[in-house]
Amino acid sequence: MKRSRPEAVLFDLDGTLIDTAPDFHAVINQLLAEHQRPPVSAAFLRRYVSNGARSMIGAAFELPEQDPAFDTLHPRMLELYLQHLDVDTQPFPGIPALLHWLGEQQIPWGIVTNKPECYTTPVMRGLNLQPAPGTVICPDHVQQKKPHPEALFLACKALNCTPEHSVYIGDHRRDIEAGLRAGMQTIAVSYGYLDEGEDINSWNSHFRVDHASDIRPILETLYCDR
Repeated sequence: MKRSRPEAVLFDLDGTLIDTAPDFHAVINQLLAEHQRPPVSAAFLRRYVSNGARSMIGAAFELPEQDPAFDTLHPRMLELYLQHLDVDTQPFPGIPALLHWLGEQQIPWGIVTNKPECYTTPVMRGLNLQPAPGTVICPDHVQQKKPHPEALFLACKALNCTPEHSVYIGDHRRDIEAGLRAGMQTIAVSYGYLDEGEDINSWNSHFRVDHASDIRPILETLYCDR
């Protein structure tokens, strides 16, 4: 039976709610310049953002992640990123309007991300999205990161909602796997940071969208009074 509205809508952060790739691109190219290496293109780097700092470094420097160079490259990249967190980062087109609609509908929303709190908190403070998220769950807050559903259960508890009556939206296979394991409705987004050759249709999400503006009609169809 359909409910009148979802109890909550949860988002992954990088690649789903906000576009952090421009700042990562600037940081990686600065790191490359420090080592007298040529820059990489923004399009090249976007394919690696969702897999984290080590993946971006490995791709840009053409290094396997077991290479001893990571012992210095990885902490230096994180140091640079702390200085460049929200210079060019912005919500994806359509996200501000979607959040406004959620606020009008009095539907709480939150974030469940694998991005550590030391980066997530200042980024969110700088963006000042409105209405503000009701909860932000980072890997610092749980024992197991996505694709384990622990963080989604914690977010639902914080928002006083049930997973089976809530929605999780993400741009990576692990997001959808976590949402499915939590018993939530899932929406996969293709506008984020898909790995090269990734087949988003193989994730088995309930829905798929190519633009953030396509999310609201799904939520209306799923839950809202017509």
